[in-house]
Amino acid sequence: MVTLTTLSYVISQLDFTHVNETLHRADLYWLFAALLVFNASKVLSSLRLNHYFNTIGLGLDERYNLMLYYIGMFYNLFLPGGISGDGYKVYVLHKYKRTPFKTLLQAVLLDRISGLSALIFLACILFIFSSFMMRLSYVQGIIIPMIIFIFPATYLLNRFMFNRFIGIFKRTALLGIAVQLLQLLSAVFIVYSLNVQANSIDYLTLFLVSSIISVLPISIGGVGMRELTFLYGFGLLNLNANDGIIFSFIFFLITVISSAIGAFFLHKVDRKEDTPA
Repeated sequence: MVTLTTLSYVISQLDFTHVNETLHRADLYWLFAALLVFNASKVLSSLRLNHYFNTIGLGLDERYNLMLYYIGMFYNLFLPGGISGDGYKVYVLHKYKRTPFKTLLQAVLLDRISGLSALIFLACILFIFSSFMMRLSYVQGIIIPMIIFIFPATYLLNRFMFNRFIGIFKRTALLGIAVQLLQLLSAVFIVYSLNVQANSIDYLTLFLVSSIISVLPISIGGVGMRELTFLYGFGLLNLNANDGIIFSFIFFLITVISSAIGAFFLHKVDRKEDTPA
């Protein structure tokens, strides 16, 4: 319901003539590069998740883990906040590996927290260099402390609530940053495709902010919420919101194309005999 409501509102604000002209000018080579880099970020993200799985004794083959990750992405297209993909991984590994639900939930939850910490860290850094810093100067008192304390706070969470994973904290934190940097690079390529480099820092800042918002389980795949973020964010800067919404739609399309790869792996994972030891 939230997805349909926000998406309907965003579409009602679009100038379709401008959208059509912008899409016709879009450079497909840059878009293809964005697709490749986005998938590279997902490969790295699956490696990070497998560190958590290794810690709880699963020892999954990296190829199998990657297939499972892509299938999770595929299921994420259908339910809010990416919970369907995480739920699928927990279900399969509990069923075929007999790993306790609680242990699996801890692993996927910490994987999510690792990614979210990196998102917040990079979003705050970009915010400082964006046009939003002047428009929203009253949040300066929040941004700097967030940059300083986000990882220490995550470390303490690991230390006192999920101590068994503390040995991989540094490695997964660095992988989390690397994943988000690759996604930022994918976003940069979309910016170049649309030839809107003049406001690239603002695009990238809103991209990360919208990624944080899309984690919330209130919309399907972040659709609607991402676009709404760009609509209001660009409106705040008196920029053409149409370009921001187009950027967001293109990123979602890249996500859908990449996630669809998971459908090809379903038959390989949904059978016990195909699950490596």
